[in-house]
Amino acid sequence: MSHSPLLNLPGPSSELLGDVDTALAAAREFVREFAPDLVVIFSPDHYNGFFYRLMPPFCIGTGATGVGDYGTHAGPLNVPSDLATACAEAAWAADVDVALSSSMEVDHGTVQPLETLFGAADAVPVIPIFINSVATPLAPIKRARALGAAVGDFLAGLGRRVLIVGSGGLSHDPPVPTLATAPPAALGRIVHGEPMTAEQRTARQTAVMAAARDFAHGDSPLQPLNPDWDNALLELLDTNRVADVDAWTNAWIAAQAGNSAHEVRTWVAAFAALATQGRYETGARFYRAAPELIAGFAVRTAVTVA
Repeated sequence: MSHSPLLNLPGPSSELLGDVDTALAAAREFVREFAPDLVVIFSPDHYNGFFYRLMPPFCIGTGATGVGDYGTHAGPLNVPSDLATACAEAAWAADVDVALSSSMEVDHGTVQPLETLFGAADAVPVIPIFINSVATPLAPIKRARALGAAVGDFLAGLGRRVLIVGSGGLSHDPPVPTLATAPPAALGRIVHGEPMTAEQRTARQTAVMAAARDFAHGDSPLQPLNPDWDNALLELLDTNRVADVDAWTNAWIAAQAGNSAHEVRTWVAAFAALATQGRYETGARFYRAAPELIAGFAVRTAVTVA
């Protein structure tokens, strides 16, 4: 499923919010019926928990806390540390190098889906897995698939009902800085993790809302959404062809769908994890190119088939 801080801010139309909420309600019902006893979520970060002072391509949290950005949960998540550690060990054994954090800080990219699906971010045991999708240079997307496959093999041996979540937007190019593009005032934040004051957080929210308003009205320098690319990706995932992404380059993804389209690697990891157990079928299917959210917004549910 996609996430967006703009879902928690004034601006998006009631029609758009209603359309998105209908799709999310179907996902909630899917989760309710499945009744998982463990959640594994692949998600990005937006310089709220991970910074250029140390930026791993992947990190598994054995303990995690929501930072509370954009009105999301601030406080500890329910992370089973022993299982999370074992998950990391399984990834290493599968030749996928992941970092480990006993004090991971996660933002809306992790927390919003948990709140959407369960009502509260700490309502269910969860293993959070960070995938760098913003801070260039990035690992090849095929490594995200390898990570997902390693995690899927580990989960298959647990004998538990595990919900796998991939959290990320599809095509989108919001004004997110990188080491090469950040103005001097932002470098302390994205490199060293300098905390934001309440005034700075308010200013950032105001800037995000203004950028979305301009983008929705066609008055923006941001790269347009690419519904064709989004739907081609979804078709690939719907038809059990997740391995096809191995040929994609990071430069091609950014050129086609924007710099933040790299968040689709969370989807790739999630479907790769599911695919370790054989063929799967997608159920609920939702997609909308949503300029008011500066993103291609999608939801999919999927289960393995005998």
